[in-house]
Amino acid sequence: MAAGTEHSIDFLARAIAAGSGEEPADLVIKNARIFSVLDGSLIESDIAVVGDRIVGTLGSYEAARTVDAEGRVVVPGFIDTHLHVESSLVTPFEFDRCVLPHGVTTAICDPHEIANVLGSEGIRYFLDSSLETVMDLRVNLSSCVPATAFETSGACLEIEDLLPFKDHPKVIGLAEFMNFPGVLARDPKVLAKLAAFQDGHIDGHAPLLSGLALNGYLAAGIRTDHEATTAEEALEKLSKGMHILIREGSVSKDLEALYPILQPDVSAFIALCTDDRNPLDIAEEGHLDSMIRRLIAKGIRPLDAYRAASWSAANAFGLKDRGLIAPGRRADLVLLDDFEDCRVASVVSGGRPVTDELYDQRTIIPPVGLMSVRADKVQAASFEIKAANREGDVIGVVPGRIITEHLKHVLPVENGQAQIDLDADVLKVAVVERHKRTGNIGKGFVKGFGMTAGAIASSVGHDSHNICVVGASEAAMAHAVNRVIELHGGFVVADDDGVRAELALPLAGLMSLEPFETVRHALEDLRQAAKDLGCTLPEPFLQVAFLPLPVIPHLKITDFGMFDVDRFELID
Repeated sequence: MAAGTEHSIDFLARAIAAGSGEEPADLVIKNARIFSVLDGSLIESDIAVVGDRIVGTLGSYEAARTVDAEGRVVVPGFIDTHLHVESSLVTPFEFDRCVLPHGVTTAICDPHEIANVLGSEGIRYFLDSSLETVMDLRVNLSSCVPATAFETSGACLEIEDLLPFKDHPKVIGLAEFMNFPGVLARDPKVLAKLAAFQDGHIDGHAPLLSGLALNGYLAAGIRTDHEATTAEEALEKLSKGMHILIREGSVSKDLEALYPILQPDVSAFIALCTDDRNPLDIAEEGHLDSMIRRLIAKGIRPLDAYRAASWSAANAFGLKDRGLIAPGRRADLVLLDDFEDCRVASVVSGGRPVTDELYDQRTIIPPVGLMSVRADKVQAASFEIKAANREGDVIGVVPGRIITEHLKHVLPVENGQAQIDLDADVLKVAVVERHKRTGNIGKGFVKGFGMTAGAIASSVGHDSHNICVVGASEAAMAHAVNRVIELHGGFVVADDDGVRAELALPLAGLMSLEPFETVRHALEDLRQAAKDLGCTLPEPFLQVAFLPLPVIPHLKITDFGMFDVDRFELID
């Protein structure tokens, strides 16, 4: 029975009878050790399930189907409280198959990547898909499409576009409100969205916001935040009633800075999320299971780590039917081979033991946006930058962070053109508008990639998803961008002679149509190709993808040009 399905009178009668021991259950897990995220106790017991619901614990039960836990610890299914499925680079169905074996039985996604490309069509694709996935894929409706007026997106969603989706059974509320300057300025369009969702959840996005400005932001009814990057920032937000979502993605890695706040007194107000994580990192490290493993290794009590991954997460987003192993709760269960190291043996999602056959029962929703990359081809000369003076603004990339530095650098100038400075690791960066609306190419400089040759281009460019390219030569930049256009979206590594590695992402220019295993191996080839060009970043492609995000401090670039996030204005 899918999440969001109303339970009939007959179902409730069966659940009561089975829980009371008067009738057999549908499923019983025998020889289990149930872990309580309330008090940390371990209790040997059967777990009885009818449909998608736990109906019995702390007793002995019979059922039509029995699973022997063989003494394994069973914990509640994990809840990823904020992510973009698009950033996994695969469809919701491959994401389902990739992540569920890691114990993630509920994922709360914001489809604003595809919404920025396709608008309502993209949200509808995710909602239709969410009704078919084995995991419970929940949706927060994208609040800021586009994120700002300083970039060209493929769509614009106002309150009238969101309201038709509000009562969908998989919708929780309003997704991360990135436009915090618009909130504080009481922009009428912003206020209309906030007012319409006052009776539901409103997700936050407020990097470095503090003091009275934070108070004003929270006064709008915003309740959660995944953008805290220091313990000090997180503790202020906690003190003002926010649920803090500790994030550990492929680029944004905040666990190291925030794990000390996950203490017994506040663990009920802390949850976990990945935000953006690709299949290669999931294969090499894991998903939320990896976060739990690392938290425990750092001395965090298992009770607090597992509580943050389940019960605290459920409460933060109003999912009152899950997060505990107890009668009446949703039967999302994770059986562990190793409790403290969080090694997942098997998973039950909505009362169904997860098997390959279960995935085969899904109805796959056809892909959309297969021709959404509409940019014209470019030339090396497209990336020339006229020099008004020698000192230029340079984006400073910080490995493992999407926050960037605003640097100044004296650039070489030849024939009135500002040049790349390989000795100082200052490369060119450009954003090529791809929605066929303006034809803009924003150009600038970036430091921190380490490349001594070649270029990296991506049609994943948060949040408007124009083509972003970083290069040590204009010729390589042109090769990389033009191949992205030919692929109808993707990642490309190129040098002056042509393409060296690629991954096609034709679904809205964001997602592959291939299995996640294929995507994983393509990412390995891309990572090696970038490394061969001298790139020193461990995850260069998602790092490129965040350079055009003009709501994250301090200096970014859009198709309009370089953008000072702190001043919230374009740089001449």
